[in-house]
Amino acid sequence: MQFGIFSVSDITADPTTGRTPTEAERIKNIVTIAKHAEEVGLDVFALGEHHNEPFFSSSPTTTLAYIAAQTKTLQLSTATTLITTNDPVKIAEDFAMLQHLADGRVDLMLGRGNTGPVYPWFGKDIRAGIPLAIENYSLLHKLWREHVVDWQGKFRTPLQSFTSTPRPLDDVPPFVWHGSIRSPEIAEQAAYYGDGFFANHIFWPKEHTQRMVQLYRQRFEHYGHGSADQAIVGLGGQVFMRKNSQDAVSEFRPYFDNAPVYGHGPSLEDFTRETPLTVGSPQQVIDRTLGFRDYVGDYQRQLFLLDHAGLPVKTVLEQLDLLGEEVVPVLRKEFAALKPAHVPDAPTHASLLAAREASEMEEVTA
Repeated sequence: MQFGIFSVSDITADPTTGRTPTEAERIKNIVTIAKHAEEVGLDVFALGEHHNEPFFSSSPTTTLAYIAAQTKTLQLSTATTLITTNDPVKIAEDFAMLQHLADGRVDLMLGRGNTGPVYPWFGKDIRAGIPLAIENYSLLHKLWREHVVDWQGKFRTPLQSFTSTPRPLDDVPPFVWHGSIRSPEIAEQAAYYGDGFFANHIFWPKEHTQRMVQLYRQRFEHYGHGSADQAIVGLGGQVFMRKNSQDAVSEFRPYFDNAPVYGHGPSLEDFTRETPLTVGSPQQVIDRTLGFRDYVGDYQRQLFLLDHAGLPVKTVLEQLDLLGEEVVPVLRKEFAALKPAHVPDAPTHASLLAAREASEMEEVTA
């Protein structure tokens, strides 16, 4: 099972000091955070895409390429890439280029985006969000698998004898996760292609996540990609830890109370009870995370949100230390002991390449 962190790239004032980091500071800090994630033994770093304040990550592939040059094992991903407002041709080109530069340590998570004003900035209509996501991914999927593409759709100009360059590394496209908070159509899309489904798993109660993952698993099996329990599932998560749980609650409370997304709303206690947010000791994070399996089944990727709501970079790095030293080693062991042999691991470039070569060998010997 893969463990890692994801960032939404918010630039938020620290409510305990009133200071807001500059864009330059936040950008440099995200590189430091990603490198430290590898140093403490995590597997994945994922970066979101936004085109509006107070976020900085308008070009995640640029940032991920810079991180790739300074890491050796870290799998690089997004959280999410906007399939609705980006041109599928540009996505195909950018991620194939990143794939080559990172020696295959790349996958991506696709999403619709929840910021309404972004759509018209890129000439799109948010009311067409789902059809855009479906059509654009159909083209992206084709661009990575067919050398010469003829295509015509509703939302962009036609393509005639078009070849996306560079081609995917080893002719193996990056693995795709379809990320969603609430859209069953996206779970259906992930299942149709046999891709991964990533449930945001931050703002909603566990029953909602359970329904979304169950739908994806059922449809994954319906489309003939394997049994329902072999579907590729990822979960988000949100934690804040200190050695002592009371210290964690006390320190995190002002950040929670003033966070741009959920601040000035439900209490910290209500939110931790009704959603997967865990604020407490490392053992509490271990227990809560192991409990996710009870309602989504065996899954392949767990990402945690750590660097948000104005938390200073020093605190984020301390959270990473706790995650890498005390939490993830236990989770790896426990999840591995529970996982049946027929349930696959999260796909990587190496595993996808090996699967393709094995399939080609079977065709030759058949």
